[in-house]
Amino acid sequence: MATDYYAVLGVQRDASQDEIKKAFRRLARELHPDVNPDPKTQERFKEINTAYEVLSDPQKKQMYDLGGDPMGPGGGAGAGAGFGGAAGFGNFSDIMDAFFGTATQRGPKSRTRRGQDAMIRLEIELKEAAFGTTKEIQVDTATVCNTCNGEGAAPGTSAQTCDMCRGRGEVSQVTRSFLGQVMTSRPCPQCQGFGTVVPTPCPECAGDGRVRSRRTLTVKIPAGVDNGTRIQLAGEGEVGPGGGPPGDLYVEIREKAHPVFQRRGDDLHCTVTIPMTAAALGTKVPLETLDGTEEVDIRPGTQSGQSIPLHGRGVTHLRGNGRGELVVHVEVQTPSKLDPEQEELLRRLAKLRGEERPLGQFQPGQQGLFSRLKDAFNGRT
Repeated sequence: MATDYYAVLGVQRDASQDEIKKAFRRLARELHPDVNPDPKTQERFKEINTAYEVLSDPQKKQMYDLGGDPMGPGGGAGAGAGFGGAAGFGNFSDIMDAFFGTATQRGPKSRTRRGQDAMIRLEIELKEAAFGTTKEIQVDTATVCNTCNGEGAAPGTSAQTCDMCRGRGEVSQVTRSFLGQVMTSRPCPQCQGFGTVVPTPCPECAGDGRVRSRRTLTVKIPAGVDNGTRIQLAGEGEVGPGGGPPGDLYVEIREKAHPVFQRRGDDLHCTVTIPMTAAALGTKVPLETLDGTEEVDIRPGTQSGQSIPLHGRGVTHLRGNGRGELVVHVEVQTPSKLDPEQEELLRRLAKLRGEERPLGQFQPGQQGLFSRLKDAFNGRT
């Protein structure tokens, strides 16, 4: 055929209807005579108009793809239809879409709409986060007005059809343009697009159909929650305007700081300080864990910076079975002041161990306790 309609619109032969429509809109905005009055541009505009008329119609497109002439006798309006009418745009909404975007939905708006979601923050203890708990919370949200049952009208009255738009929710206006007479619509200023008006609003809710009230809810906190975890309570949020369905309520967890343990994921960390004699001889240190009092076994010869894991004493895994670890970090304390008798005993011990004048052992990159802990928490070795 003499004219390649796909090439005219600049699309592939397997282009979808959406791609064809987008290509036409783009070219129509560029080549319309009101934008570019050049005669050659007007001819080009007629070409894309005809091409879109064919490719946007499934029957004409099929005939064209099979080698037929969809614009022949009985096939269509032809290129001569020009831009004075709307034939080449498929329908009037296509040409309006080309210049003003997708047309809005027509008809009155509903007064009943879904409510917004709400969120509150809830502080809990570490033990509650580790094992789960049940909490009662108070929330202030919008609920259905009991006086009007969400309708917004005072008792004994009801909403009435708007006399300006006659219930359509929009008013129309006819103007003249290059297309001839064009009808435009906009929301009705009297009823705000609802199609109805409320002459006597409910005195309790001022016509909104909902009021603010405080409620008490019971929230089940699952074991293993952490800071920032959000628990969804479906249908417990704000009731919508006009008594519409409620949104959801989200409870965001905030975990209080613990005086002994620091949480890292599902593991707990703490530090125990012991004298150097206990580190050398070994000892047992009582520790109040989340499960009760347990003794931490400090083996003889324990060095400062060593850690002792207590398996299964951490936080319950939120997704999965088991619990994390409780890691006890040991810090050996060296006495800073000695009385004469203590100093004499230590000197005798140093002489027995041949440590009167130790040379020491130097290693590159040796770190202190807190540096090693910091690197361990950051995943460095």
